[in-house]
Amino acid sequence: MINAMQRAIIKKDLRGITSNKQMFSVMLIVPLVLTVILPSIFILVIHFVPEETAEFQKLLEMLPLAEQAGNFNQNIIKLVLNNIMPVFFLIIPIMASSVMAASSIVGEKANRTLETLLYCPLSLQQIFQSKIIASFLMSMIVSFTSFFAMILVMEIEIVLTTGAIILPDISWMIIMLLISPAISLIAITLIVRASAKAQTVEEAQQRTVFLVLPVILLVVGQFTGLLLVSIWILLALGVVLALLAAILMKGSKEKFSYESILK
Repeated sequence: MINAMQRAIIKKDLRGITSNKQMFSVMLIVPLVLTVILPSIFILVIHFVPEETAEFQKLLEMLPLAEQAGNFNQNIIKLVLNNIMPVFFLIIPIMASSVMAASSIVGEKANRTLETLLYCPLSLQQIFQSKIIASFLMSMIVSFTSFFAMILVMEIEIVLTTGAIILPDISWMIIMLLISPAISLIAITLIVRASAKAQTVEEAQQRTVFLVLPVILLVVGQFTGLLLVSIWILLALGVVLALLAAILMKGSKEKFSYESILK
């Protein structure tokens, strides 16, 4: 259970990030641009320059035969919406969580409030838990805001360009309810640990590269036709990431010490 003191730390961290206009704008605007502008470009290209979509044929052939039937342009839009964008979307929770988590302990050092935080009647494990929860909440707010903005804009554009309604499938449920929270917790745990030892926010954020790189490789693999991420692959990935997040959180919580913070 989270006590009143932990809730106070969580609220303080959330206020700290939302009151920092520069940091908050990066955390919110960049994901919105990635999830609104990029899909819009795909849809406009499919509608106005259909010959440029021939390279998607190889990916379409990897779908079940039932999904290959029907209008070619609509099938490509389904492919982009339900197969390509879910994997690309995983960059959002990593990016959002890294911005806040990186400053979780380093920010306390920079603001000279670390000593006050350590003197509060909470154990180090409770402080660690509070920092994790604050970053996780902000990451999920940004992720769901980006998702709903993306779906709203895409659906309007799809109706205007094709006259059809193409809804997100179950892969998005797996992404939003399983993979996105899991990968966000992994990123936050690793970065909060790094933040405790780091001297600057940039130093703490370096670990984010190791999480973004596999996502980029998955996206590249899809565009090149090497791999088409299916619902079952996403589900298996989600389970693995959830287990990894639980293991990392448990291990990091136990290793969170005064020595690591005060170095």
